[in-house]
Parts: sequence; structure tokens; C-alpha cells
Amino acid sequence: QIKLEQSGGGLVQSGESLTLSCAASGFTFRDNAMNWYRQYDNEKREWIAGLLVTGPHYAESVKGRFTASRDNDKNVAYLQLNNLTPADAARYWCRVETATTIYWGQGSQVWVSS
Repeated sequence: QIKLEQSGGGLVQSGESLTLSCAASGFTFRDNAMNWYRQYDNEKREWIAGLLVTGPHYAESVKGRFTASRDNDKNVAYLQLNNLTPADAARYWCRVETATTIYWGQGSQVWVSS
């Protein structure tokens, strides 16, 4: 059974950093791209970062502030969020797409106070 277990959300102040984790199981982690999305209230999830075969890729909105990484020995993907602002307050999701199905973590809520 494929599972993505997220951790690391919470409340921070503007300018602070936070690291989200996504622990994967049930598939060959190292062979699959890991992507991160975020979702504001009442809006669709938007892609913000991905760890692809070609390396990390970022949406313009987070480029230079967020860093995606992975530990293939521990089967964990990370998203480091730096210099957070209230505009980054959202729910963050990790996602993996296998040959047949898309799987999501349960989401991590991030609040940023000004």
C-alpha cells in the first residue's frame, strides 16, 4: 500500500523558516519524482516545487525561497520554506505519481503571522 505521511507544518512569524517532510512507503521512492503543491482556502491546489529526474524545479512564486530535497535512503522528501510571509500561509501537499495512480499526503497546514 502506497502511503505519504506528512509532518512539519505549524505557525511561524514572518521571515522565519519551516521544513515540511513527506515520508513515503509502498513504492520505490528513488524511482519517482516527488512534487509539492499548496492550496489556499477555497482555491485549487497549485504546483510549487518538484524533484524530477532532471533536478529540482520551482514555481516563480517560491523560487529562491523554497528548497525541495529528498533522502532516498530514508524515503523522505523535504520542502524547506524560507523567509515566509503571510502570503505563504496555506495547506501544503506532497504528491507522487506512479505508472497508474496519483497519491497525495494528508497535507500540512502552515500559518504565518505578520
